[in-house]
Amino acid sequence: MPSVAQLTIGYAGLGNMGMPGAKHLYSAGANLKVWNRSDAPAIEAQNAGLTRAESLKELAEHATGGIVCLNLANTQAVESVVFGPGGLAQFCSPETLFIDFGTSSVLSTKEFAKQRRWVDAPVSGGQLGAQAASLSIMAGGDPENFQQALPVLETVGKRITHLGPPGSGQVAKLANQLIVAQTIDAVAQAIRLAELAGVDPKLLRDALLGGFAESRILQLHGDRMIRRDFQPGGRSELQLKDVRLICELAQNVGLKSETLDHCRHQWELLVDQLGLGQLDHSGLFKLYE
Repeated sequence: MPSVAQLTIGYAGLGNMGMPGAKHLYSAGANLKVWNRSDAPAIEAQNAGLTRAESLKELAEHATGGIVCLNLANTQAVESVVFGPGGLAQFCSPETLFIDFGTSSVLSTKEFAKQRRWVDAPVSGGQLGAQAASLSIMAGGDPENFQQALPVLETVGKRITHLGPPGSGQVAKLANQLIVAQTIDAVAQAIRLAELAGVDPKLLRDALLGGFAESRILQLHGDRMIRRDFQPGGRSELQLKDVRLICELAQNVGLKSETLDHCRHQWELLVDQLGLGQLDHSGLFKLYE
């Protein structure tokens, strides 16, 4: 298996998750060029020593025959950047491998993989995990493609699981997000319940962290809720995007769930009706204030 330093990589998408990933690959010695739709993140990457591609065409020509990493906001962005007019697929050779680190539609991912060599590799661990290169990565793709992607995945993540054919990684990520979305809601209710009942929420959280209710969400987001610190790490609008993808998949496979329907309603209330999509997803707590 080649080391990352032997790989030629293009990286599209330099947000809260993409920027740390690109920097890890650069530090590992990859022959790397990066691209972002807006200028500010690309300039930040340049200031850190990374080489910027001024266009998708330049990024594709650099990475053709190698690997292109995608860390984009949604399925529509992936489709546009890769398959749209002037997109990466227009300029990359068929041998080029695409690794999609974002959370995308399962159905769309399967279609993407019919057109290009593709590994869906959505991640869990948030911005802190991205910065520490400790992400959990859930991968779907043909075995040959997964093996080629593995040095990249091992550079940006810690726990890597190949779940099966294309789309399998996205299924796992949506299962993860189903648990996350509903647990954030449960933690928000629990903390607000304690406050209204006159119990110190800090002491409540300390007590619960020693029992079955212990979770990363109670640990991290519970603390944010108590402090009312909703500066975005993972934005609520992206959580809603993921919940909608969960509902799409559930409908496709025949899963009926009233709690999932309620979950979608809560996130739509926060984002669409209250206009708070830019808050961290722990900001769902505001529904109960």
